[in-house]
Amino acid sequence: MPRIPFADVRFLPENLQSEFEINTRLKRFLRQYRENMENPPDELGLSEEDRARIERRTQKYLRTVANQSGLAHLDRKDRGRLEVFRNGAMLMPVETEHRVDEIASALHTEMPWMAPATERLWQDMRASVRNGDPAPLVRPMLLVGPPGIGKSNFARLLGDLLSVPTTIIEATGEPAPFAVTGSQRGWGSASPGKVLEGIMASQIANPVIVIDEIEKAGGVQSTGGQRYSLDEGLLPLLERSTARHWSCPYFRIAFDMSWVTWVLTANTLRGLSEPFLSRCAPTELTALTQEHLIGFADREGARRDLPQDAVDAVKEVVEAIRTPHHVSLRSVVRMLDAVEHAVNRPVLH
Repeated sequence: MPRIPFADVRFLPENLQSEFEINTRLKRFLRQYRENMENPPDELGLSEEDRARIERRTQKYLRTVANQSGLAHLDRKDRGRLEVFRNGAMLMPVETEHRVDEIASALHTEMPWMAPATERLWQDMRASVRNGDPAPLVRPMLLVGPPGIGKSNFARLLGDLLSVPTTIIEATGEPAPFAVTGSQRGWGSASPGKVLEGIMASQIANPVIVIDEIEKAGGVQSTGGQRYSLDEGLLPLLERSTARHWSCPYFRIAFDMSWVTWVLTANTLRGLSEPFLSRCAPTELTALTQEHLIGFADREGARRDLPQDAVDAVKEVVEAIRTPHHVSLRSVVRMLDAVEHAVNRPVLH
């Protein structure tokens, strides 16, 4: 499994002595030096001036080492959090075009109505394998279509097939700009974003990141009146040349975010800026048909090992609906949930 340099810093040597150890070593050296002098002083003990001078030299040495590392501005806790990247971060590879074909086939079999997204993904991944990339390089995907067709489920399935973590960020449920990129110190809840936190937890540099309903994301305004929007914050992350040296506002150091697979979902393009759309071309998706919903009910029922007659009953309900676009995958899942609950309900005596 290949590894890449991920954090643009020089980590402090693992054998670097602590402040106490350095201080003690300098005091010992000074005593021994005086003992070995031709005319040693009458008093070999250390004066307050000696101790102050040693303390200054200790601090100067530690500052010099920290400044060379690029970590001097961080406190000990945050420096410790970044230690997971001392040996870089892992990339989960897709090594052959045959494996790419298998992934695309599995996606299409499970969600055939997502064919435009699968086709785009398939082409990108095959090109990446041909180029000899250590992991798939997928252009950011913006999936645009009606709600309830499984855009987020498509991304989850992709993450499972790639054997990488998947993080889903609801653009409407939190301050989305900070959830993605993190916030700088000075904000009340300053922290790294969920994207970087996920990579820190897994040490995998090519996760699948999903931002759901991105067109509904609101901005965040600081007490000074400065406004932050999600699509503006995403711009440097969506272009590989800038993502390779993306500066985290919390840690204030650069990370290589160029291997992240971005899957952004929207019901409409309204509210999305031109600079954003120029970096993330939309993939248009259509509403589900009854055939899609019935096929999904069959596959999901088999996956849950539900009785076929119960699954057939769900399919009959779907077939009886005159306007299938009023039924979503969520509706079918809820019906299957009810069936599963009924099948597994304990018998009362």
